[in-house]
Formats: sequence, structure tokens, C-alpha cells
Amino acid sequence: MRPLAAIVGRPNVGKSLLFNRLAGQRLSIVEDTPGVTRDRLYAQCEWAGRTFDIVDTGGIEPNTDSEILTFMREQALIAIDSADVIIFVGDITTGVTAADQEVAAMLQRSGKPVVLAVNKMDSVGPVNPDIYEFYALGLGDPIPLSALHGHGTGDILDECLKHFPAPEEENADEDAVKLAFIGKPNVGKSSIVNRILGEERVIVSDVAGTTRDAVDAPFENGEGRFLLIDTAGMRRKSRVEDRVEKFSVMRAQLAIERADVCLIMLDARDGVTEQDTKVAGMAHEAGRASIILVNKWDLVEKDGKTMDRLRADIRRDLSFMPYAPILFVSALTGQRVDRIFSLAKSVNDQSCRRITTGLLNNVLSDAQARVQPPSDKGRRLKIFYMTEVSVRPPTFVIFCNDAELFHFSYQRYLENQLRAAFGFEGTPIRLLIRERGEREE
Repeated sequence: MRPLAAIVGRPNVGKSLLFNRLAGQRLSIVEDTPGVTRDRLYAQCEWAGRTFDIVDTGGIEPNTDSEILTFMREQALIAIDSADVIIFVGDITTGVTAADQEVAAMLQRSGKPVVLAVNKMDSVGPVNPDIYEFYALGLGDPIPLSALHGHGTGDILDECLKHFPAPEEENADEDAVKLAFIGKPNVGKSSIVNRILGEERVIVSDVAGTTRDAVDAPFENGEGRFLLIDTAGMRRKSRVEDRVEKFSVMRAQLAIERADVCLIMLDARDGVTEQDTKVAGMAHEAGRASIILVNKWDLVEKDGKTMDRLRADIRRDLSFMPYAPILFVSALTGQRVDRIFSLAKSVNDQSCRRITTGLLNNVLSDAQARVQPPSDKGRRLKIFYMTEVSVRPPTFVIFCNDAELFHFSYQRYLENQLRAAFGFEGTPIRLLIRERGEREE
């Protein structure tokens, strides 16, 4: 599991700017994706040969200034609980505030390592002597930072690396397949984890939202080694009023990023709801191998065609992920729960599958012979060759004469041909179109 650094601080000290600087890109708060609107509050970062995750805890603003202390306390508690290192950001222009002192005291009591960054030190030359005021927080040496210009970020990351687990500890579970159980509240995620583990490892309640954090549990059986990640249920944004629950959603998103396989859980009695579509869209957009688990199958009145009808409904409502296998289970009775692991191992292997360029181009040639590439105003699309450039998900670059002629429908046709030839069950496929002469990235 990658180490995690959480960026904590009151509003307007520059947390998000620092987050974007460390992530190496400007991450928008909302982006258009198939079936999901998603807050980007986390990213992967690399420094000095180490890869780790960073989380910006500043994505939610308090309603009024009077709530600022409560807001910061909740932020810090959640960050303290899950992070390996806390990056506490102060503001040189305001100096140490009462809110800063409150959170600093909490961080001291936690015993977690803290890196103290003092932001907005944008001028060059001698260090602003006001920085020495931050020694009063008792968090060690303050590091001058300009998130705007990038000055000081290297020093902050160097300090973080000192507190991360040793690489051998970090890689101890690398051979375990990481399974994230995701879905709306009260579909039985915690119940199925407890059924698998054979113990009440996770709190189970009919009250939606009982699970606040992503809980990791190692598990081993005849299929291999697994890491089970039970996440908090994700509700519609309009219903996420409680701030702690907002951070639960953030953690669930982070669990998807960490996972090898996402187990998208539905309630058999409800079918596919709007929120189920959004949850599935998050896993699809992240490129994760996925399995659709239809839980509470024991509570459904059945006839000979109930399963076929529900399967058809799921395929219709989750049409953007036709590759995901569907498994009907019951956490209460244990029905088909044992089949999860062989299926998860299979889709994980498919997600990591590499195909030689020679085989790919044989399939490409046959596909073009069956269905000619599209043309427009007398100009025909010519596809020269394709090659696989990465896995998780399998990603292919296709070189052609004119990317504008490469219609989406023909891309979908080629994806279907790849699946027919090589399987790729349970994993999305990415096709990157390049005109000849563009660099292969």
C-alpha cells in the first residue's frame, strides 16, 4: 500500500495550490465523466524514487466563519486517522491564528509526524522573520513555502519521506490483489466483508453511513492473497450534509484509486439506482477492473426468469461497462460469496494482460477486412498499426492518417474485436488515437 500524506490547514492558506503543485498538474474540482461527477481531492505523487498518495482536506468550505474551528477539528481528525504524515500549512500573511493553535494541539496529541509549511513566502531574498512565530505551534521547524512559485516543495517532500514506512514494508502486500467494496450506503458492503472474514471485523448497522473509513483487511485462501477494502457508502451530493461523511466519500474515492479490482455492490431489491450508476462510473473512469455484485439475493422473490431479467436491466442501466461480470450473492447466507475470489483473480489477470504487437496487428488487419474504416468526403481512414503501451487498464495506441476520421463507432468496433480475440473480461480498455508522426507517449 502506498504511503499517504494529508494536507491540512484552514481555508485560504493555499492548500489546494500546494496540492496541485505536488501533483504536478492542475486538478479540476469537477470533471465530465461517463456517469459520474467527481471531486478530485487526491492524487499520486512521486519524489526521490518513492511513489505515494496526497490528499487535500480543504475541498469543503465552512458555511460561516463561526464554524471554522469545528470544521478544522473534523478535517484534522480524519487526516490524522488515515495519513502516515500530516503536512500542516500556515499563512505568513496572517501569522499564527487561534485555529492554527487548536489543530496543532490535536496533531501533537496524535503522535503522528507533522511537516510544518508556512505558505505565501513568495518574495526572494532574506527569509521573512515572521516565520519564527510558527515555532510557537510546537510542530518543529517551519519550512518556508511558496506554493505559487514552487519554492520549498522539495524540502517539504524530503521531510515527508523521512516519516514514510520503509519500502520493504510498503511492498509487503504488493502481491496481494486489492479488492475495494464500493456502493451506495446500506447495500451490505460491511456485511459481505464480515462474511468473508468470518468475524465481526466491521461495524454493521441498518443505519446508512455506519462505515466512516476505508477499512483494510488481509485475507488468504486457495485462490491467493487478497486485501479487502471496505469503504463508506456514497450518497448523492445533495444528501451529504455531514462533513465527516463528505470525507468518507473522499476516502472511498481514494480506495478506488488504490484498488486492483472494484466490487460494485447493488441491492437486488432496488435494481440499478442513479447513485449506483455514479459509483460504477467512478470505477470505470479510474480504469479499474470491476465486478458487479448483486447482494441480498436471498430477499428477492424469484421465478425462473428473475435473474435473467435483472441481469438485462443491469446491462441496460450500466451500458458503459458491458465488460463487468455480474454475480448474484447473499452476504446473509453466504450464497456464491466464495466465487468472488476466483472471479476477482481472473479479472485482475485480464487487467494486467499484455498482447504482443504482432498479434494485435493480425487482429487489426482482420477487423479492417471485415469492416472497412470510415471515410469522409472521399478521404478514407488508414490505420497503420497498434501497440499496447500500458496495463491496468490495457491501453493501446493506434496510429492512423487522420484522427478526425476515426469515429467513435469504429473505435468501439475495434474494442469489441479485441475483446473477442483476447477476452479482457472485467476490465475497461483504453484506445489512444495518434496521427502518424506524433510521438508515442
